[in-house]
Amino acid sequence: MMSRTVVVIGGGYGGSAVAKALDAEADVVLIDPRDAFINSAGSLRALTQPDWASNMFFPYDQWLTRGTVVRDRAASVNPGGVTLASGRRVEADYLVLATGSSYAYPAKPTSDSMAEVLEDLRRTHKELAGSDRVLILGAGPVGLELAGEIKETWPHKRVTIVDPAEELLPAFPAEMREELRRQLGERDIDLRLSTGLSTPPATEPGQAGTFTVTVTGGDEITADIWFRAHGVRINSDYLADGELTARTPQGQVPVTDTLNVRGHEHVYAIGDITDVAEAKMAGYAMQHAEVVAQNILAQLRGEQPTATYRPLPHPMILLPLGPHGGVGQLPTPDGPAVVSAETVSAYKGADLFTGRFTEQFGAA
Repeated sequence: MMSRTVVVIGGGYGGSAVAKALDAEADVVLIDPRDAFINSAGSLRALTQPDWASNMFFPYDQWLTRGTVVRDRAASVNPGGVTLASGRRVEADYLVLATGSSYAYPAKPTSDSMAEVLEDLRRTHKELAGSDRVLILGAGPVGLELAGEIKETWPHKRVTIVDPAEELLPAFPAEMREELRRQLGERDIDLRLSTGLSTPPATEPGQAGTFTVTVTGGDEITADIWFRAHGVRINSDYLADGELTARTPQGQVPVTDTLNVRGHEHVYAIGDITDVAEAKMAGYAMQHAEVVAQNILAQLRGEQPTATYRPLPHPMILLPLGPHGGVGQLPTPDGPAVVSAETVSAYKGADLFTGRFTEQFGAA
């Protein structure tokens, strides 16, 4: 195969997977401001157990053997390459957009270096450790998982989750939701649905300081610290100039079944940035990466790319509540199946995919 430059913008779950898959076959340039792939699935356990936090990081320079890592951000992209925030231009034969999404800290770290991320988590851990009453805004998977991790480390803390939604995880079957409620009750986690705040807390999220807020119906909640567990933002500002493609109103990129950016045979998109009609989850991003890697390899061989991606008809989830609890739904040959806490623990909760990424990236 003739060597070609594949520029991957974003080194998260999908971007790192496609860069690793193509590293031996092409000149890979991975563009990301960070110095390591961060398994953000471990962020909430790292917050409550700082000694565990180093398991989250897989430095790029330890597993890209041929590829080059450029620590920068994309400022603009066209079919021929990317202009970086520094002003540098990187030309590309193939482009993969994999910039994902942003989410409230601590679910996704905000700093760009391993040392800074660890320092952020230690600082917030200290604030949380000294707080007896915790308020979490958002009863989606992140808020629920955060509550579970807090209770695992500090069973005595009073944890309240507030969400204006009327139902808990409404896309999933009643059997799973009932089991989730049972486990939340078992952990004495106070879940309040159909509930919003009349005014935001007086403190910043993750910052200790006792406050009282009024909620729907006039009740009051007093807490010593709070966390935001809602609000996804697609990272696609570098496409705002329209040089490559128009974005959807949600900031996503229209893609074909082969995960090409529409209208471009040599430009792909994977993960949260795509307009694929499915939940935005790490597992799906890595499946996208497999499709894109196969198609680029075919093109490098002079063949027609044929790998396609089809989203599952039913939502899937693994939602741990600490290392031993949780609920889930997984695909089977007979359709989706609700799985036990033991299965959730075995697949995710026990190590939050640390073993999987250690094997994938060849980390010591």
